Amino acid sequence: MRRTSAFALAAVLVGGATPVATAPASAAEAAPIGFASVTALGQSGTTGGAGGPEVTVSTAADFTAAIKADGPRVVRVQGMITLAAGMYDVSSDKTVIGVGANSGITGGGLNIGLPVSSVTTPPANAVHNVIIRNLVFRNASDDSINVQMFSHHVWIDHNDLSNGKDGLIDIKRGSSYVTVSWNHTHHHTKNMLLGHDDGNAAQDTGHLKVTYHHNFFDRTPQRNPRTRFGNPVHVFNNYYIANSDTGVACQNKSGCWIEGNYFENVEEPMTNSYAGPKGSIVERDNVYVNSGKPVVGGSVEDPRGYYAYTLDTPANVKTLVTQGAGTGKI
Repeated sequence: MRRTSAFALAAVLVGGATPVATAPASAAEAAPIGFASVTALGQSGTTGGAGGPEVTVSTAADFTAAIKADGPRVVRVQGMITLAAGMYDVSSDKTVIGVGANSGITGGGLNIGLPVSSVTTPPANAVHNVIIRNLVFRNASDDSINVQMFSHHVWIDHNDLSNGKDGLIDIKRGSSYVTVSWNHTHHHTKNMLLGHDDGNAAQDTGHLKVTYHHNFFDRTPQRNPRTRFGNPVHVFNNYYIANSDTGVACQNKSGCWIEGNYFENVEEPMTNSYAGPKGSIVERDNVYVNSGKPVVGGSVEDPRGYYAYTLDTPANVKTLVTQGAGTGKI
C-alpha cells in the first residue's frame, strides 16, 4: 500500500476565495447537476426512461429483460434481486430505480455500454441517456456498475454500493457526460476508476468528462476516484473518511478540479503523482481534518465552462453528505 507522511491539519480551508454560504443542498435533485446535464452528442441532458412505460420487477428474469428492452422505460426494482454472476446490459433511455431503501441487486453488475472494440470515435449507437438510482449493490462478481465504449449522458445517483469483486463504479473507453452523485460506497477497496489503462489514449483523449459530487467515500482505501485522461474531472462537495491509501488520484494527463470537499483522517487526500504518468490538479476550498497535505499542480479546464453549479459550504459537507447520500433519500 502506498503511503506518505501525514500532516495533522486542523479543519482548514485551502485554496481560492471562500465560497458564499448557501442553504443546505437538497439530497434529491430532480435532474442531474454536472456533466450529465450538458447538451452534447445529440443529447440534451439526461432524462433516462422518462416518457416511456413504467414496470416494476422483482425477479432476475424480469429485471434483465426490462433493462435491455428497446425504447424508453422506467424499471422499478422491488426488493433485492439475486443475479447469476456476470454483467448485465442496460440499453439507452432507461431509468433503473429502487423502491424504498432496500431494493437492488446482488451477485451481478450492470454494464452500460457496447461490447469492447478498438473504435476511436463515438459510434452512432453508443448507449446513452441512462439513470441508475436508489439501488443497493452487493457482492458483484465483477464491477457493480461499468460504463464503457463511448456511452454518454449517464446519471448514477443515491445508490449504496459495497463488497464488489472489482470496481464499484468504473467509467472507461471514451465514455463521457456522466454525473456520479450522492452515492454511499463502503466495505470495498477498489472504489471508482475513470479510464482503465495508461495505454488507452486513442479512445479516451477528449472524453471521460465526469462530475463526482456529494458522494460518501466511507473508508474505501483507494480510487476515490483514480483518473486517467479526462479533463476536466470535477470533484466537489464529497465527504471522505479514513481512506487509508489515497482520496483522489489524478493521473496520466487527466485534469481534476477538486473543490469544497471534506477530508477527515485521510493520509493523502489528493495526488497527481500516485503511480504512472502524472496528471494535473486544481485544488480549492477543501476542508482537511487530521489529514495529509494535498499534492497538486498543473492546469485544468474550469468546469464552469460546461455547466453552472453552486458549492455548498465545505464545513457543512460532512453533515449534508452523511445525512443525504445513499438509498431511501429520494
